[in-house]
Amino acid sequence: MKVALASDHGGINLRKEIAEVLTELGIQYEDFGCDCEGSVDYPDYALPVAKKVASGDFDRGILICGTGIGMNIAANKVKGIRCALVHDTFSAKATRGHNDTNILAMGERVIGPGLARDIAKIWLSTDFEGGRHENRIRKISDYEKLV
Repeated sequence: MKVALASDHGGINLRKEIAEVLTELGIQYEDFGCDCEGSVDYPDYALPVAKKVASGDFDRGILICGTGIGMNIAANKVKGIRCALVHDTFSAKATRGHNDTNILAMGERVIGPGLARDIAKIWLSTDFEGGRHENRIRKISDYEKLV
């Protein structure tokens, strides 16, 4: 698995925690920044990661900002992306198992590093269940082809 990782200024500390998780799990990743604490625009980091995941250059992506909301909204504008904003372990498992999400968004100002690490581990290790969920994902993909 290859993961694209990024944050804006509001998610720098949590991004470092998640980078450690990826290293501990032996997962290859590329860090797309940001490397400053001054205010930056989250789409400048979310969109490149989403494009890399949608193109197949990366299998999954993890995006972090203050709340996770901005990153989530921006990433979901890219065709082929199913980004989920997650702040609990149940949703981390469900969004992979049922929704086959390919990007995880989290908010540093919403959750602490311990929970974020747990969420990332669960999200990274959960497979898509397929079955009845496949038709739902196909409907989303079919719609994207129309617009």
